[in-house]
Amino acid sequence: MATTTAQPRFLAIPLLLIVAISICHSQESIVKHVNENPEAGWEAAMNPRFSNSTVAEFRRMLGVKPRPKQDLRSAPVKTYPKSLKLPKEFDARTAWPQCSTIGRILDQGHCGSCWAFGAVESLSDRFCIHFGLNISLSVNDLLACCGFFCGEGCDGGYPLEAWEYLARSGVVTEECDPYFDNIGCSHPGCEPAFPTPRCVRKCVDGNQLWSDSKRYSVNAYTIDSDPHSIMVEIYKNGPVEVDFTVYEDFAHYKSGVYKHITGGIMGGHAVKLIGWGTSDAGEDYWLLANQWNRSWGDDGYFKIRRGTNECGIESDPVAGLPSTRNIIKEVASDGAITDASY
Repeated sequence: MATTTAQPRFLAIPLLLIVAISICHSQESIVKHVNENPEAGWEAAMNPRFSNSTVAEFRRMLGVKPRPKQDLRSAPVKTYPKSLKLPKEFDARTAWPQCSTIGRILDQGHCGSCWAFGAVESLSDRFCIHFGLNISLSVNDLLACCGFFCGEGCDGGYPLEAWEYLARSGVVTEECDPYFDNIGCSHPGCEPAFPTPRCVRKCVDGNQLWSDSKRYSVNAYTIDSDPHSIMVEIYKNGPVEVDFTVYEDFAHYKSGVYKHITGGIMGGHAVKLIGWGTSDAGEDYWLLANQWNRSWGDDGYFKIRRGTNECGIESDPVAGLPSTRNIIKEVASDGAITDASY
């Protein structure tokens, strides 16, 4: 009688270990390549958030879907004259110190929701800048309830359509509908990625009404890709949402002015653009807030080369102005309304 020899199950463990070592070695090679390049202008480091991540896991964080060019052309485009004078350096956090949301670094967790974070964070800031209201708006509302119009939720979306949803449907406050995952990527549920949360349209506090908690953008528009126009828009109206192409080396950004040095394309990512400046070495940069927690990058922030459309960062900035709809009585009582066009 023939016998079969069972394959020892523990052989799978060394294989997994080999894969993990291979990933780690690849990441270490990227960090070494950047830090040994005298022209890099930035420092890389092994980031604990991604040190054990596979390429597939990292790509899930990058949730910007490419839009057909005709869709972008259909939106109003803001352009500002070159005659408008601007400071050499600008940081929205210090320009509007009363606005606590500008300095928040959030965590999108294990969901490709960056497109929603960039929009909701920027609009939250603009409510404070224009109306004096420190409110945090709900990423979860936009992520779960915009549906196919905005994309595929945790599997990616479109920044411009996110702003159009804010103008058409609004979003409730974070207090009404908090983000579905406030733990981030440090727990077993991180793999596989969570599915897009269901749209419930009900505040977690039963005493709050969903419709009364809605806050709106009055419009949605793109900003001309000329750096001067982008700078004027931020200077006049507050942070904007931008998206760019992410390469492997970006995962290991630590400090300095980022430019792509090595590694393949991972996907598209949306973030909040809050300012600009020039480094001690004379390199112009943009200042941006990421939503990968403060353990990533420079306390959650990063700088990227300005004026050369590095990784497409200047291609498709989008924004909108806050609306007084649903808040007009509250704002008027504080005497904060300064422009009736809102």
